[in-house]
Amino acid sequence: MRCVIQRVRSATVTVNNEVVGKIGRGLLVLCGFTEGDDDDKIKWVAGRIAKLRVFNDENGKLNKSCIDIGGSILAVSNFTLYGDCLHGNRPDFGRAAKGEISRPMYETFVSALWSYLPTETGRFGEHMELSLDIDGPITTVLEK
Repeated sequence: MRCVIQRVRSATVTVNNEVVGKIGRGLLVLCGFTEGDDDDKIKWVAGRIAKLRVFNDENGKLNKSCIDIGGSILAVSNFTLYGDCLHGNRPDFGRAAKGEISRPMYETFVSALWSYLPTETGRFGEHMELSLDIDGPITTVLEK
């Protein structure tokens, strides 16, 4: 499992001109899955993201989590995170789990995130447009 996590002031995901997910202050999480990812790994990653200290405390140090600041999460499935760009000019997505395998993984991930924080989503398998007000910028990658 691979996630790109961005601290945001706000984020919106739109499908066919319809806003399907929207958050204020919190984290945008782009998530991709590969063969062999299991529920234990997915739940561990969700907990790590919720508790990730990427928000400033009163001294300007990154000591607060999304939970601490009362934020929320926008989780967007993104198989292209497993694009291998080392050979040729077209990414190879062979390591990305196929839709029928990754959809239940994504649903488990969203459910696990909800156990920590309010969580909005995009629409799995759809073309999505994201609008972000990135805060920092603070961007990190989590892979397990």
